[in-house]
Amino acid sequence: MSRALTRRAWLRLAALGAVGAGARPTAARAQGHLANLAPEEPIAATVLRLSGGRPVKDGAALIRIEMPLIAEDGASVPIAVDVQSPMTPESHVKAIYILAEKNPRPLNVKVSLTPAAGQASVATNLRLADSGAVRVLAEMSDGTFLTAARDVRVTVAGCAA
Repeated sequence: MSRALTRRAWLRLAALGAVGAGARPTAARAQGHLANLAPEEPIAATVLRLSGGRPVKDGAALIRIEMPLIAEDGASVPIAVDVQSPMTPESHVKAIYILAEKNPRPLNVKVSLTPAAGQASVATNLRLADSGAVRVLAEMSDGTFLTAARDVRVTVAGCAA
């Protein structure tokens, strides 16, 4: 026996759908941890938040950053990062963060690693708002942080500030 959908039943369903549509997560909640960032958080505040206030040491001897000196298009700038580490359970890279100093939200990439990765390297494309330094922050298993930076000149901005 098939029941036809009456006008009254259809209106009830439409009202329930409208109420359910209002219960969607807000845009800030849907972004997860990005919602905790200020719209234009400075790079120093981002590094302080990521490091938890622990000292950040110069890691230029251990961190290799490969990216073009001049980026024709800021919407897609290739970058490859390699951190020299034995990647053993006692001594390994826990995370690699890539930050762009001129972006409104500096944190572009976070990669979590384990000793099973074998090597601490990542390659991706960045979106850069303007010319400036791209900073790599490496969190080591002993709690120390290493940093290195590379300047890049962007001819056409990839994101609006």
